[in-house]
Amino acid sequence: MSELIDALNQLEKEKHIDKDVIMEAIENSLVAACKRDFGNADNVVVNMNRETGDIVVYAEKEVVETADGEEFDPALQISLAKAKAMDPKYELGDIVRVEITPKDFGRIAAMHARSVIVQKIKEEERRVVFDHFYCKEKDIVTGVVQRYVGENVSVSLDDKTDALLMKSEQIRGEVFQPTERIKLYIVEVKDTNRGPRILVSRTHPDLVKRLFEKEVAEIQDGIVEIKNIVREAGSRTKLAVWSNEPNVDPVGACVGMNGARVNAIVNDLKGEKIDIINWNEDPCVYIENALSPSKVVSVSVDVEEKSAQVVVPDYQLSLAIGKEGQNARLAARLTGYKIDIKSESQAEEEEELRQMHPDMEEDQDMEWTEEFTEEEAAEEAMAYDDENAVEEELLTEESESLDE
Repeated sequence: MSELIDALNQLEKEKHIDKDVIMEAIENSLVAACKRDFGNADNVVVNMNRETGDIVVYAEKEVVETADGEEFDPALQISLAKAKAMDPKYELGDIVRVEITPKDFGRIAAMHARSVIVQKIKEEERRVVFDHFYCKEKDIVTGVVQRYVGENVSVSLDDKTDALLMKSEQIRGEVFQPTERIKLYIVEVKDTNRGPRILVSRTHPDLVKRLFEKEVAEIQDGIVEIKNIVREAGSRTKLAVWSNEPNVDPVGACVGMNGARVNAIVNDLKGEKIDIINWNEDPCVYIENALSPSKVVSVSVDVEEKSAQVVVPDYQLSLAIGKEGQNARLAARLTGYKIDIKSESQAEEEEELRQMHPDMEEDQDMEWTEEFTEEEAAEEAMAYDDENAVEEELLTEESESLDE
């Protein structure tokens, strides 16, 4: 049996499967094999020597007064006389282990146990893989692209484990080549009957967060903290950072010298734009920073309503809103405020309107008062247009009379 021990040691080394676990599986399989030879195997114990690999089969029998009588069961009981012959210390009621190893038990047991041992090895391999990747859940790994499976991508995480990058977790427009190395975020690791199922993503916001944590030493040391992150995968990410040390610039730390740190992350994300801003306790300053790269003239917030009115220069309005509203949308998600952006000229026009109609300021403001309904706003706008039309008509008549 020394060959068996050598094989188990090799198995433990190569597949990281505990040798004792395999030996326990062998013992259990041999107990199952004994059921065929001994019928009821509930009192049968198989012992495998951990050093030599020798296998011995015992029957655990209860010591009784005599072997005579119909109630005596030789498979489960032994007389006191026979027990004393084996060891004088035995008394009535003790359990005696009697060796019952058959002569050809090694061959029979090996044949019967083989499938059970193989199954146990597979289970242990799956458990090792599950434990390994469960520790990496909510973290990033590097995978190697294998092939496309329909619209999904098969990715090798190591020599023994593959994962499927689903279409829903891929960045739109991203195309992979075989053997290409990509960064993946492990969303969840599930233990199933067919082995561990590892859910990976390229679109999760925490992918960018983990990339910064690994790239920026100040974040690893706890000096710089990522307060919040929002992302539209493949297009733009906004990251709010804060420094616990007044002498450390959190944005500069994340950008790195000549942009080296942020550029490395942008390359991993294949060109996705990243806005890094300073987090601030003051919501006005925070919202102003969040609308970067646009300049901001003024910010007024309603903390209870979680809303903000932002005024930007006329030439910066499109930049503040962003393509298809992306910049404003990400800023709102980052800060948690509903942001209304206006240009300076729009703000001035509304201010003039309020001055012309001072009674609107408290409960009839079309822009800021919730009680003012859409119908009332339309009526007020029509009335305002009618007043302008009347004024224009009077001015026209007066001009014509002067000409005459």
